Amino acid sequence: MPRMQPSSVSLRAALTALPVYVPGRTVPGALKLASNESSAPLLPQVQAAVAAAVAQGNRYPDNGVVALRELLAGRFGVTADQIAVGCGSVALCQQIIQAVADAGDEVLYPWRSFEVYPILTGICGATSVQVPLRPDQSIDLDALADAVTERTKVIFLCTPNNPTGTAVGAAELDRFLDRVPPSVLVVVDEAYVEYNDAPDRLSAQALLQRSNVLLLRTFSKAYGLAGVRVGYAVAADVAVARAVRHTGVPFAVSQPAQAAALASLEPDVEAELLARAGEVVVERGRVHAELCRLGYPVVASRANFVWLPLVSSTVAWAEACENAGVIVRAFADAGARVTVSTADDNTRFLEAAAVTRTSAGL
Repeated sequence: MPRMQPSSVSLRAALTALPVYVPGRTVPGALKLASNESSAPLLPQVQAAVAAAVAQGNRYPDNGVVALRELLAGRFGVTADQIAVGCGSVALCQQIIQAVADAGDEVLYPWRSFEVYPILTGICGATSVQVPLRPDQSIDLDALADAVTERTKVIFLCTPNNPTGTAVGAAELDRFLDRVPPSVLVVVDEAYVEYNDAPDRLSAQALLQRSNVLLLRTFSKAYGLAGVRVGYAVAADVAVARAVRHTGVPFAVSQPAQAAALASLEPDVEAELLARAGEVVVERGRVHAELCRLGYPVVASRANFVWLPLVSSTVAWAEACENAGVIVRAFADAGARVTVSTADDNTRFLEAAAVTRTSAGL
């Protein structure tokens, strides 16, 4: 093997200060509950659509993603020009920042929240402003509004929030939006919206009446297409959606991804997928109740995971869970996020949680 020569290429100094995204770990033989994935395989109709699209893999996909944008537009009562589709909602987050923020502009978001926000903000050369959560792990919308300055260009609001699972209600979000200048884009990141059974959940139609709101959604979670990579944004302002599409990499949404999303929105397929999500919600309640019975601190979640704010005990507990054959997602000195899966998987996790509580010193 040739000897590796030291690089003389000049790289961006800012990259050395950026955190690196760490995906949920996969350990052979262990139960992985670290990535908020659907545990169920693709439905046969979706598999068939993907296979048919792969057979045409010698051709470029539709760069405009026209069929999917038109279908989504009809659902939200908007025009296709108000829709942008990307390689997962993560890619759209980066496109959004690139569309609205120059170097030195501020990107505002609660913290802790989706861990790609600071990474993508730094990559785009903008400045992160993180607003701490309340002690109960909910998003402090008053503090978030107070943090807006003349340099703020975009606010990311993940609800239900990843990794805490807390959700913002419609009335409190309205009050927050009343305080945000119309020049600031508010991105309501609803990756887990299908699991939100709160009575005061947000109304997409109402939010899209505000010109500075953009809804961000994904097919990765409830629709089970995490490995296929497709998400979408719905902007109240056509110009915003156009700018987000403009910053996208050409042909980033593959033909199999487009086919999978379209197949997932077929009425019978979607009904089955949403029924699966409903089963997760039921299991989430069981997991939460049992963790409380075991003496764990647990935050009430509206997503497909639960959050245990274990603070300094987090890493030790996650290691104990791994030794018991269950992989959870640890955020050092903050908490652990555990995906809600099938009934059998959840029971296996709860059995591990019963023994790891003592071994982790909780």
